Parts: sequence; structure tokens; C-alpha cells
Amino acid sequence: MSFADQIFIQNCRDILENGVWDTDCEVRPRWKDGTPAHTVKKFGLVNRYDLSGEFPVMTLRRTAFKSCTDELLWIWQKKSNNIHDLNSHIWDSWADEEGSIGKAYGYQLGVKHRYSEGMFDQVDRVLYDLKHNPASRRILTNIYNHEDLHEMNLYPCAYSMTFNVGNGRLNAILNQRSQDMLTANNWNLCQYAVLVHMIAQVSGLKAGELLHVIADAHIYDRHVPIIKELIERTPYEAPDFWIDPEVTDFYQFTADSVKLINYKYHKLEQSIEVAV
Repeated sequence: MSFADQIFIQNCRDILENGVWDTDCEVRPRWKDGTPAHTVKKFGLVNRYDLSGEFPVMTLRRTAFKSCTDELLWIWQKKSNNIHDLNSHIWDSWADEEGSIGKAYGYQLGVKHRYSEGMFDQVDRVLYDLKHNPASRRILTNIYNHEDLHEMNLYPCAYSMTFNVGNGRLNAILNQRSQDMLTANNWNLCQYAVLVHMIAQVSGLKAGELLHVIADAHIYDRHVPIIKELIERTPYEAPDFWIDPEVTDFYQFTADSVKLINYKYHKLEQSIEVAV
């Protein structure tokens, strides 16, 4: 049984049984028909995954692994905020006529800042420190820039990564202010597990632990029946993870540089509506 499935089932049951509904509040998200999209939520979920053991992809339903990797590289490698650089349509609802999502995500990672060693953007600073000062406790990124929030079409959900090296392994904490458990939970988890593997490899390290910290973990009202059906399924074993061992430069990775081998999953017949 995939460990990611176990955690997902545990978290969703906790939300459904012990969570708090926001039906007494005015909410920003809407369904396509204009109806308010209410949620049941839990505050402060913390999940820990050992990436040296298995890759944390769920099998209760398929996670589009190549697409989520492509989005990760769009943000962290291309440092783009334009959907024309992305090979999926997941950001279309938040893009303007030119394809921009504003000063969000990749834009923030690509802004250069002055350090004592020179000018770096946030990604290059992480790569530099992991090679030159791996014992540092200051290796992190943060894209929740209050100065630019008014120019973002969507505030960052996954906003911070903290990296820490111990015993030759790269560990990391992913912080999220908000998480749609059905549409985005495993998607984000897989993305940042891939990121840890990629950055570890080009830094001469092994992938270690990934902590996923979620402030507002929620299930939308129209997703509840789907979640209830998913968590009653019997998970499969986790697939094997492969990363191209020849890549030593983070900027040479592509979506084909990582693969899931023997990925077995349950089919999901229902369509999933996304609140915007």
C-alpha cells in the first residue's frame, strides 16, 4: 500500500469527521455556475515523507505525473509567469489576455537579489548554498511577497521551501497556506518530491525527508462525495521512481528526466469541478 495513500485517507477522514465548515461565511471561490464554493477544513496538517523509501504518489486515483513535473519546471526552472510556457491548461482561469498570471510563482523566484557573494535569484541562491555552504540553516525560498500581491492573479498557495542537509541527505519543508485536498494535494506533493530529488542530485546529495505543512487543508462541498468514494478504495503499492542519473545541471532537467515505473492506480470516472 502506498504510504501517500495512507496519509491521504487519514487526512481526509479527519477533515470530514472533525473539520469545520465555512458555510456561515462569505467566501471568495465560486463554482462555474456562480454558486459560492464552501469547504470543510482542518487547520495545520503536517505530513512527513521519506523520499529515500518510496515516491509519494497516490494510487487511489491517477496523479498526472508528467504534467505536474512540467508545471514544477515552469515555476522553478523557467521561472515563468506566462501560461504560453506551460504545456497544460491548469492556469488558464487565472491568466490575462497575454497569458500572464501576474507577479506570481515563477516571477518571484526569478527576481535577482544582492548578496555578499553577488546577485542571485532564489533558485540559484539555493543551488549555490547547497554546493558551497550545505551546513547553512538559511537555505530557503519564499514567494509570498506582500509588495507584489496586488499584481498577482492568484496568491501563492505553496509559498515556501526550506532546505536542510544532514548525513549527505537533502531534507525539505514545503509550506502551503491553502490546499484543495482533491485537486491539488497529491499534485503538489509529487511536484516537490521531484524537486527535492532533482536538487539533491545536482548538489551531490541523496533525497531525504519532505515535510508537507498545510495551514488550511480543505475539501470543497461538491468534492465530498468523490472524496468519500476514494478513501474507501484499496490502494496499490507505490511505483518505483527513476531520475536520469546523467543530469548534473538543474537547468538541464526536462519532464522526461523523471518517471514512475509500474505506476498502478484506480480510475476515477467522475469529473472534478474546480472552484475559482
